[in-house]
Amino acid sequence: VQLQASGGGLVQAGGSLRLSCAASGRTLSHYLMGWFHQAPGKEREFVAAITRNSINKYYADSVTGRFTISRDNAKFMVWLQMNSLKPDDTAVYFCAADDPATTTAYDYWGKGTLVTVSS
Repeated sequence: VQLQASGGGLVQAGGSLRLSCAASGRTLSHYLMGWFHQAPGKEREFVAAITRNSINKYYADSVTGRFTISRDNAKFMVWLQMNSLKPDDTAVYFCAADDPATTTAYDYWGKGTLVTVSS
């Protein structure tokens, strides 16, 4: 599966952005999907994940209550709605797909999209 994230940009603290992840290739419903971010000088960190049927969603403590992950398998799309953004949310955001048939976590990654939150 190929992934492409988009929707990043510059926003003021307290604002909102909606990131999109477009998938192509194998049916999206095969994969657990996740969002990660990497701030300058820091390691990549988990942000959110959603199971194949959207029943379960998981969030990092730092974004719980502010971010919402969603997906539409028929449209090959995954989204990350980010509200109440903070300067600490500034990072490159990546979407990733986890293939349950493998033992590795998050087998496929897209190019990231930059989110900059100004104070």
